[in-house]
Amino acid sequence: MNQEQNKSNLPVAKQEDVEFSAEVADRDDFEAAERAQAADDRQEDQ
Repeated sequence: MNQEQNKSNLPVAKQEDVEFSAEVADRDDFEAAERAQAADDRQEDQ
């Protein structure tokens, strides 16, 4: 079995326990939140 086949059999989990506070976030935090949301969206569309 090749590595690509192994990846498709792995469980997918979302980590929802991190709170995001716009009041204390900087530009890097907002960019990271956008990337995380885009990654979640890609995973859910598979």
